[in-house]
Amino acid sequence: MDQPINNRITAGGTDALPLVLALPKGRILREVAPLLARAGIRPAADFHDEASRRLRFETNDPQLDVIRVRSFDVATFVAFGAAQIGICGADVLMEFDYPEIYAPLDLGIGACRVSVAEPVGGAGAPGMARQSRVAVASKYPNIARRHFAAKGIQAEVVHLNGAMELAPSLGLSRLIVDLVQTGSTLKANGLVETDVIAPVTSRLIVNRTALKTRPEAIGNWLARFRAALVAA
Repeated sequence: MDQPINNRITAGGTDALPLVLALPKGRILREVAPLLARAGIRPAADFHDEASRRLRFETNDPQLDVIRVRSFDVATFVAFGAAQIGICGADVLMEFDYPEIYAPLDLGIGACRVSVAEPVGGAGAPGMARQSRVAVASKYPNIARRHFAAKGIQAEVVHLNGAMELAPSLGLSRLIVDLVQTGSTLKANGLVETDVIAPVTSRLIVNRTALKTRPEAIGNWLARFRAALVAA
């Protein structure tokens, strides 16, 4: 029987185990594929097969495995040491603000923004700025609360994981805080972007403890990703 990965530490210690690179599923994974290739990372053949049920894949380098997880989970895997390196959006880093994570490289992909939006008919309505409390639908409760708190407004956040654009029309909230790329989804649902909280791109992130305990291995990958960015 295979031993659990935590017990498969040989006389070489943790250095004998491959590093784990956490990658987000979906659009960012497609955008990051050319960067991985330039960094010399070639995952197993079924890595890009969306029908594959596997989530952990070997690569052409025996000292590196990759895992494919939800974009919101990448930072958690890295913060808790399940993966030593990862790629995730700045929005996720802002939301969780894990002190265990170091984000040395902006990869310049996945460009979008975290924004406030509201129904077109009520945008800029008099008195909004004077409100002390507002209902906001978002999958970013921490970002939303911090943003409105800075304006002296208490945000009552309705935590949704998707379909935020429906919340105002169905009476769940007055505003939404969501990730915006082109704005077409907002427009299609009668909403308009009224405030940009922060621009977002994807970052290469590292677990701080792993960087201290395996500096040579992780430093090598940081150098390879930097070179891949220059070669872009």
